[in-house]
Parts: sequence; structure tokens; C-alpha cells
Amino acid sequence: MQKHWKLKKQADINESKHLSASLNVDMTVANLLVQRGIKTFSEARSFFRPKLSDLHDPFLMKDMDKAVERIKRAIENNEKVLIYGDYDVDGTTSVALMYSFLRSRLSNIDYYIPNRYLEGYGVSTMGIDYAASNNFSLVIVLDCGIKAVDKIAYAKQLGLDFIICDHHNPDEKIPDAVAVLDPKQPGCNYPFKDLSGCGVGFKLLQGYCQNQGIDEEIIYDLLDLVVVSIASDIVPLVGENRVLAYFGLQKLNSNPSVGLKTLIKCAGIEGEIKINDIVFKLGPRLNASGRIEHGKKSVKLLLAHDAQELNELGDEINSYNEIRKTLDRDITQEALEMIAKSGFYEGHKSTVIYNRDWHKGVVGIVASRLTEFYYRPTVVLTESNGMATGSARSVGDFDLYEAIGACSNLLDSYGGHMYAAGLSMKLENVAEFSRRFEQVVRESITDEQLMKTIEIDARISLADISPKFLRLLRQFEPFGPHNMMPVFITENVLDHGLSKAVGKNNEHLKLDLMEANRSSAIFCGIAFSQSQHLEMIKQYLPFDICYVVTENEYRGKTYLQLNVKDIRKPDHSEI
Repeated sequence: MQKHWKLKKQADINESKHLSASLNVDMTVANLLVQRGIKTFSEARSFFRPKLSDLHDPFLMKDMDKAVERIKRAIENNEKVLIYGDYDVDGTTSVALMYSFLRSRLSNIDYYIPNRYLEGYGVSTMGIDYAASNNFSLVIVLDCGIKAVDKIAYAKQLGLDFIICDHHNPDEKIPDAVAVLDPKQPGCNYPFKDLSGCGVGFKLLQGYCQNQGIDEEIIYDLLDLVVVSIASDIVPLVGENRVLAYFGLQKLNSNPSVGLKTLIKCAGIEGEIKINDIVFKLGPRLNASGRIEHGKKSVKLLLAHDAQELNELGDEINSYNEIRKTLDRDITQEALEMIAKSGFYEGHKSTVIYNRDWHKGVVGIVASRLTEFYYRPTVVLTESNGMATGSARSVGDFDLYEAIGACSNLLDSYGGHMYAAGLSMKLENVAEFSRRFEQVVRESITDEQLMKTIEIDARISLADISPKFLRLLRQFEPFGPHNMMPVFITENVLDHGLSKAVGKNNEHLKLDLMEANRSSAIFCGIAFSQSQHLEMIKQYLPFDICYVVTENEYRGKTYLQLNVKDIRKPDHSEI
């Protein structure tokens, strides 16, 4: 699929010059900073050197005082407290965080993760009944609950108090809980709206510590859990999330909890752990238990201390991940074949696909794979408890949540955000939902949104790249949404003569590059799944590349390498 190269708006030249001078960095680095809203020396210092003192006052969050007071009362009266969380990474890390802090302060405490297949997402009637029948008086809900209006009303009838810590978009009506912490709810003036669910839980613990005069160092020790949630839930890595992730990565690399240490070993991660390691290696393993068996296994691992139990749980979760990968591969292949053979989707701007036999635990991953392949908003549904239920994924900056909301009269429930959502409906509504969703998408999506876009930060010359330049770029870490690794374009490069196809099926390109009309150094590059460009490259005519600057180690030597995102014939029209 052809990719659209889009050059980001370049920074004001005077602002870049001022920042370049005050920081003693080159104009390219200054431009990258101004693009990220960093225009002064003090703003740059806060960006490059985050401090935990930069975190916002937790009591700016609506209902924080009520939540802290209710937890105080529960501890004073030694009440029976249940920690309730979603079955994904954000939910399980949230539960582990809250339980780790409270278990030394409460003798009657337990945790509850809903069964994906029996209860579905969020606060369930089964979970409420479990809390009531086991004489819990307070339930602290994490990473879900903001839409559980009817469920909280039912819990109240049973005499249960609820504190909700969520970060998802609310409906018009907010649940009538003792306290609702969600920066996105109306009337909440908390300055940072994009915390993960675990991040909201962390703010509650911060509020409790401040109220009780407890040294906050005790909760900073839990930041390895918070960064795992931030990375896995793909929340913006700016503002408060950047601070939490920065220190969370330090903890994860220097002294992780024994549960996470076991997971790191299971994932085979060696050396420095970065955000991508969490996204692609740690997160999927924590998710796998909820997808294949029960999310409670992930919480058990995160809380365990016994060496034998840790090893057994690590092996078990690894085996779930292998099953997940097999299901993911097989169902994705089946879905692609269904779409190709049906002819139904020809000319469509969305995909809604249903198969009653698909495994509910992997439909979200399959939706991501199909979205990547066809690059259009995609919904993948299966049957669960007599309902069509599944996941949706978006493209570009298309608001998927809003599009699904336009079909809400056909749905029993839905939730999520702009880029991803979960939904369920009656089986007989699937065909009409497919028709309506396609209509909504067709009327609102643009041609540009349906084209894979590579956002480019700046044009540079290969001569601008040096070890010092890479060291400066690395200070922009941790990378993630809204602070992605900078992508550059260099025009008119040539093959120096050694570029070749590599990989098991010769699908990748190993590049040997130099700049045309310059006597610059030769740069190594790697272009994954782009061997189709080899013929053009070997014509020894200039071409353009867009790439990120990385480092590669080979036989004990480290050298600069360009990770090439795309290659094209020279195109000097404005991108």
C-alpha cells in the first residue's frame, strides 16, 4: 500500500534560533523541541529532566477528597475491602498497585478480576454479588466503572460502597458512587486528562499519602507497574504520563518488583528495557492470561514473592501467550480469506466481520491486524453468551468512538476512545450495524485518513547525523504517542553499492547509503519488508528515504543505523 509522507509544521524560525542558542543545540534539535511545545530553557529542562515534584496535586481531581476519606475510614475500622479491575494490562497492574499498598494496612483485603467470557468488560453483576455475599463493605474499581450507572445503583441497594478510578470517556450520567475519579468527567478540573487507569489509581494513593503525612517514596516504588500500564494502554507520553513513565522505567531497569522481574526473564529481554519492550513483550504476556484463561493469573504473578510460585506462574503465562499467538495468526488468516473471497467489502471504507466461532480473547488483536492490512476502520465480532461482541480499531485520526456512538441504538453496550473500542449487540443487529457503520464512516472519513501516513519531523542531510546527534535524540525518550521517535527525510540518496535483500524470504533490505552530490560518510540502513524497492535502488539513480536514527551492535561494535520507514523516487513537490 502506498504511503503518504506528511511533513509536520515546522517551528517558528525565531523561536528555534532562541532555543538553539539558550540550550547550545543545533537547529534541528531546537525545531523538534518547539514542535513539541517546548520553547524556553525552563520548559526544556523540565522535558529533559523530569522531576516527581512536577506531578500535579492529586486533590485537583474531582472527588479525590471523598475517595481518600472513605479509604481512611475503611482502614480505621478494618473493613473488608475488594480491589476490582479490568482483565487487561492496565486493569491488572492497577489492581496490583492498589493491593500492594493497602495489604499492609488492611487485614481483610482481596482482589477481583472479572472473567472475560462469563462477565464481560467492566463492573459485573456477578462481581457485585461476590462482594456482597462475602461481606465486603468497600469496592475500589480500577480502569473501568465510569459507565456502570445501573450496576452501581444495584450495588448501593446491597449496601456496598464503591470508589471508581477510571480514565475512559463517560456517558452523560455518572455512577452514583461514593467517589468517582476520572479526569474526563464533567466538572473535573484536573489539568492532565490522559492518565492510564493505573495512573488514576496512583493519584489516589498519592492523595492518601499526602493526607496521612506518609512519605511518597513508598508509592514511587510502585512506578514500575505504572509505566507498564502507560506503555501497554497506548496513552499519550506527554505531561504527567512522561514523568511517571520516566521514573517507572528507571525502577523497571534498576530494581523491578519480583513479579515483573520474572516476566522480563520470561520475555527474554536483555539490556535496557524501553517502552517498545513493554508494548511488544511484557504487555502481551500480561494480557494473554485474561485472553486465554483468567486475568487473575497476571495479578497473582505481579503480587507473588515465592520463587517457585513465580516460576510456575511465569511459565503458565508464557504458555498462554503462545496459545494467543497461534489463535491470532490462524484467525487473522481466516478473516483475510473471508474478506477476499466474499467480494462484499469491495469499495467499502470500513470492515465489520463476524464469525461465531472465533476466540473472544483475540478479536481485538485481529481487528488491529485487519486495520493494518486494509487500512480502514474495522470491527471484528464473535458470539459470546448469546450476543455478538468484539473490538474495533481506527485509522489515522478518525474518531472511531464517535462513529460507533452514531450506531448506539443498535448496541447493548460500547466503550473506549478515539482509536479503539469494545462493543456488543444482539446477533440479529449485526447486519444492520455493518450497514449503518459503513454509512457513518463513508460520510465522515477523508481520503487522507484512509491512506497510511508517515509523519515526518524534519528534512535533514545525512551529514547532520552523528553520535552526538543520536545522544540528543535519546534524551527525548521515553517515546510514545504525542512524543514519537523523530522521523526524518533525506532526499537524493544513492546506493553505495552494497545494498541487498536479506531475511528468510529476502523480504527486507540491508542498505548502504550515501548522499548524492556530497562527499559524506556512508550510512548503513535497514528497511523491513521493503525488498520491492531493490530494483529501483540498484539503478544507481537518486531516491528519497524517510527514517529514524538508531544504533546497531554487531560483533561487539556499535554503529549508527538508519531504520528506513519508506523509500520513494524523488518527489520535490511539497509533502
